[in-house]
Amino acid sequence: MPLGLVALVGAPNVGKSTLFNRMIGERLSIVEDTPGITRDRLYGTGEWLTKTFRVVDTGGIEIRKAPFKDEIRAQVEIALDEADVIVFVVDGQKGISGEDRAVAKMLYSTQKPIILAVNKVDNRQLIANAQEFYGLGLGDPIAVSGSHGIGMGDLLDRVISLLPEKAEENYEDSIPFCFIGRPNVGKSSLTNAILGDNRVIVKDLAGTTRDAIDTPFTRDGQNYVAIDTAGLNKRGKIYEAVDKYAALRALSAIDRSKVAILVIDASVGIIEQDTHVCGYAFEARKGIVVVVNKWDLAPKGLGQEQFALEVKKRFKFLDFAEIIFVSAITGRGLDSILPAVNRAYASACRRVPTSILNQIIQDAQNMNPTPEFNHGRLKIFYANQVSTNPPTFVFFSNDPKFAHFSYTRYLENRLRETFDFTGTPIHIIYRAKK
Repeated sequence: MPLGLVALVGAPNVGKSTLFNRMIGERLSIVEDTPGITRDRLYGTGEWLTKTFRVVDTGGIEIRKAPFKDEIRAQVEIALDEADVIVFVVDGQKGISGEDRAVAKMLYSTQKPIILAVNKVDNRQLIANAQEFYGLGLGDPIAVSGSHGIGMGDLLDRVISLLPEKAEENYEDSIPFCFIGRPNVGKSSLTNAILGDNRVIVKDLAGTTRDAIDTPFTRDGQNYVAIDTAGLNKRGKIYEAVDKYAALRALSAIDRSKVAILVIDASVGIIEQDTHVCGYAFEARKGIVVVVNKWDLAPKGLGQEQFALEVKKRFKFLDFAEIIFVSAITGRGLDSILPAVNRAYASACRRVPTSILNQIIQDAQNMNPTPEFNHGRLKIFYANQVSTNPPTFVFFSNDPKFAHFSYTRYLENRLRETFDFTGTPIHIIYRAKK
């Protein structure tokens, strides 16, 4: 199901990041201990009343060397363009500020639902302060505390009630895949090269693509859907220079895909934004293929093996992904992309027989006993694969808190040594045996 997007906007120091962390709960810990993933998170996934949604903290999308008012305007513009629901966060301890009034003025013209969240209401004595914010003219304020969780139930109830129902694309018997990456790495050129026509606009301008475009096609008897993600820039928008914004445009395409293809520009090399964009595909637990485009423009003397080692070093969390070197312009290596997509998808759909799975886990524990962690040692009694896309395993144990990240990694490696899970993440869940 496509996810709705909730954007947090507001002046600095009103607690947007704290509220963001509270809204996404413990979901961020999915990759907290995973090496190589960028820590400054701007996007997350929240869940409330069985409904799941995306949350973006626009305060983390900064414009370097821009005047303060432009920073605020960029946050609001991103929310107005992209969000389904806007949460306007204000400081309940300081009262209405001039910055609050400026943000409110920018929000008046939108037809999108706005929730006014009065944050930092950390005790009952401060609840009355929320009444002042009726003066912003944006409806009933909700008193919350991102630090203590006060009022979060009311806020999330309102969010869920306002999120629109989104129709789910029916791509049965097809493999939906998307090209993700920073602007001007050649995502649209690769799409056109694979499709064999000029389905999407290609120019030497970062951000030419405006929206995600879904194109069904068939190749060698297999049905696919190519999803070309939107680029960075939107002409005339203040945030057109914001690098991290590219990841936001890719989120919906990642959600609709089974396999995400990270495109890296060989002529430029790997930069921080590549890890930002790919990190969200990993968190969404999609199959992943790394495509190094423009290999014909790579620096002289740079070999594929050397570049691949750098990819593995920078993307330590993607050691399961295939790395392919191509050129959308010359056509070199393009015929290797779809087979890699097929392999990643097949791996994501793979099921392990329960008897073999348990034998592997027991052998792993015998060969390498669990370390002491959190004042105890993990003991896995039995395991079961509960789902695919991605392969998800539940390990029933004496106490999940004894599971150390390094030992989970060891068990994943044992599974990968036995079965071909190339191109897909593996999800391991610990449960206490009842």
